[in-house]
Amino acid sequence: MTRPHILLAATAGLLSATALCAADTVSMDDPNIAVGYEEDGRYYTEDGVPTFNVAEDGTVDWPTFSGFRRYHAECHVCHGPDGEGSTYAPALKKSALTMDYYDFVDVVTNGRQKVGAAENSVMPAFGTNPNVMCYLDDIYTYLKAHGSEAIGRGRPAKKEAKSDVFSENENACMGS
Repeated sequence: MTRPHILLAATAGLLSATALCAADTVSMDDPNIAVGYEEDGRYYTEDGVPTFNVAEDGTVDWPTFSGFRRYHAECHVCHGPDGEGSTYAPALKKSALTMDYYDFVDVVTNGRQKVGAAENSVMPAFGTNPNVMCYLDDIYTYLKAHGSEAIGRGRPAKKEAKSDVFSENENACMGS
């Protein structure tokens, strides 16, 4: 399940200067979210960044559904249901649209601390937590889908089936 672009970002702490511009409404034709190609059930933009795919009938791709599940298992305690934020941590539903993918990976992997007169926030590092790292792209695509309003709040009603490739990658990443 380990992909070279994740390892590069995680180990080198790659920070890209590219920031995505998110308007109040995001067009599905936006190159930062539009599907460029599919590989083994995972969707990517033309630039090779994970993205979501929602069918006309509302069926979400497996990684986005998995991201919903993993987000609610690992992230919502601080960041609130559906990435809407809490009194403890900021909303994340737009982060996947406004934050470069590699910056997102770096912050989740290595954590971040901001201390100042107006702000004191700490994001712990999750780089050694397989329940986050094995599903990091899934969490990212879920936040991207929700932030762009391609899916609403709550559990997606319809999902693609989990493929054998996803099961094999999950087992390999989790060490089983």
